[in-house]
Amino acid sequence: MRNRVYRSSARTEIRKARSLIEAGELEQAEESVRHAGSILDKAARKGILHPRNASRRKGRLMKQLAAARKAAAA
Repeated sequence: MRNRVYRSSARTEIRKARSLIEAGELEQAEESVRHAGSILDKAARKGILHPRNASRRKGRLMKQLAAARKAAAA
């Protein structure tokens, strides 16, 4: 039950970041991705998520943000 808070908040932040990336609001998306990464790291530190799982999720978010930046620049 205690772990549910961290899992839920991680999922929520990831969802927010992805929706901002898709909407093209890159400055807000960057802040949201940073915050999501922090929450994922915290969950990994507490043993709620496997460290590689947290790293993979952060990597995917960063990859999406980078692709959005590249598309916006082009």
